[in-house]
Amino acid sequence: MVNLVRTVLGDVPADELGICDAHDHLFLRSPRLPGQELDDPERAAGQLEAFRALGGGTVVQWTPYGMGRRAADLAALSASTGVHVVAATGLHQAAHYAPEVLHQLGRSHPGSPAPAHLPDPARLSDLFVGELAEGIGESGVRAGMIKVAGAFHGVDAHARRTMTAAAEAHHRTGAPIGVHLELGTGALDVLDLLCGELEVAPGRVLLSHLGRCPDVGAQREAGRAGAFLAFDGPSRANHATDWRLPDQLVALAEAGLGGRLLLGGDTTVPETPGMPYLLHRVRPRLEEALGKELLDTVLTTNPARAFGFVRG
Repeated sequence: MVNLVRTVLGDVPADELGICDAHDHLFLRSPRLPGQELDDPERAAGQLEAFRALGGGTVVQWTPYGMGRRAADLAALSASTGVHVVAATGLHQAAHYAPEVLHQLGRSHPGSPAPAHLPDPARLSDLFVGELAEGIGESGVRAGMIKVAGAFHGVDAHARRTMTAAAEAHHRTGAPIGVHLELGTGALDVLDLLCGELEVAPGRVLLSHLGRCPDVGAQREAGRAGAFLAFDGPSRANHATDWRLPDQLVALAEAGLGGRLLLGGDTTVPETPGMPYLLHRVRPRLEEALGKELLDTVLTTNPARAFGFVRG
């Protein structure tokens, strides 16, 4: 069995990823962030080059459908900088889309019970599978993960439909599912749906933004269930949580969950330290707290397992 990761330039062996920024954005636009778009290929190239100079090997862009992914630019940037890039399919919270986009995605298949204002799971799963297996639009670039989002302390109707579609696409392709947890909450509700009701193996689910809620008990429970635990920052909007990061990771490592941890920069707006900061400033602090061997596992070994597609 070979563990492969689907990058924007094609499938590569997972053990070739090197140091991985497991959750970031090179391009992103949303109605919730007017005037703060990430939409500059030159800036993106500079970020990747700086990340590469610090030893970085792979960046996973969690920007999903309809949020300015610029898939063709991702491929060109990966080729020019030598950094592996993984793109995402999937759908974020409804607030990140114009109403007409959601209306189009809610046009139901015959017999579908989905109301018109909510996305239709059957339609979405076909979209996700197409972007994973064939490519994003006319770019020819295939996505390597599915990104969906929970609600604050739970799973709302929009999230239930997008997660149902993500689970179906996962079962058809083997792609991992990354989940935005609103303010770091709702992890166990998400796992109840994805892994309990929808039968996704917990090891194929990546829970993000956990640093935004200091509930180590819930994090331990999610990790013990088998999910990957992604801590990402410093994002401009959430930098106040970063001082807790070493203590949170140490607590999880002491609980035997070092093999479930992931790290990312989650650059969402231009005025952010950026993905090089993860290696330049965050890495030394975490190496002191966790030790070099465990931190190498978190940055290299764990992402190779989290983002792989297993093939015979």
